[in-house]
Amino acid sequence: MSSIYPDQQALEATEEILNLIRNYGYDKSMEESFLSEKDVLLITYGDSLKRDNEKPLKTLYDFYIKDLKDAFSFIHILPFFPYSSDDGFSVIDYKKVNPELGDWPDIEHFNSHCKLMFDFVLNHISSKSRWFKRYLNQENGFADLAIEVDPNEDVSMVFRPRALPLLTPFKKKDGSEVYVWTTFSSDQIDLNYKSIDVLIRMMDVLLFYVKKGASMIRLDAIAYLWKEIGTSCIHLKQAHLFVKLMRIITEAVKKECIILTETNVPHKDNILYFGNGNDEAHMIYNFTLPP
Repeated sequence: MSSIYPDQQALEATEEILNLIRNYGYDKSMEESFLSEKDVLLITYGDSLKRDNEKPLKTLYDFYIKDLKDAFSFIHILPFFPYSSDDGFSVIDYKKVNPELGDWPDIEHFNSHCKLMFDFVLNHISSKSRWFKRYLNQENGFADLAIEVDPNEDVSMVFRPRALPLLTPFKKKDGSEVYVWTTFSSDQIDLNYKSIDVLIRMMDVLLFYVKKGASMIRLDAIAYLWKEIGTSCIHLKQAHLFVKLMRIITEAVKKECIILTETNVPHKDNILYFGNGNDEAHMIYNFTLPP
């Protein structure tokens, strides 16, 4: 932790994370075998299949049990949370299932027959989220949620994955205008991981997913997690340290939880997310040939 944060912050963050781990606890009932060559993974949106008068997750579950159970041992249901844009990757509430799809019991039903992958959309949050509204309302504990930048700052070195403005203006409750970092779109507000409050909230979400049955967690846009003006803001050392941290945290609650990095980058940069082979990602997402 001290490799990411100043000493005092590192101590505070460590204690908070240990409290999270203690609260969620290690559950032997969640122990399971690791991946093997026999595992086959299905990737799908929660509403890929629809039936009249039935929630799509129930329809998907019934179809899986009837026709796919013997073919697929793993299912990756793409972001199934309430969202405002980007096909689910602008999350409004990390701990809720989109009611148009179903509810948590619909997700948990799959665990009786297969293993599940969840998306952890950790780089950014929806501008329609309650967290961001609390930030704009200047509420305690949310002052550092977003990354504020002077619009005159030279950000020309920042790598841009999309041809959209990096900074987006918003007005706070007191009438002041701020420009916040938006890597992917004006609706997707980058989270400020220099804030311990943000770190702890997001590590809580991570462990919540593990407890809800995730056997594999895909770290969405992890390469962009840490920002330092004057750099490319992609693949920074801190991003790799966060992968290590999340592997340690998840293994403390579920030993065989697989960390998968979603890094849509050249191969030479992509494979660096394996770390030394034992300390960062277990698997790396390859868009040419998914895992």
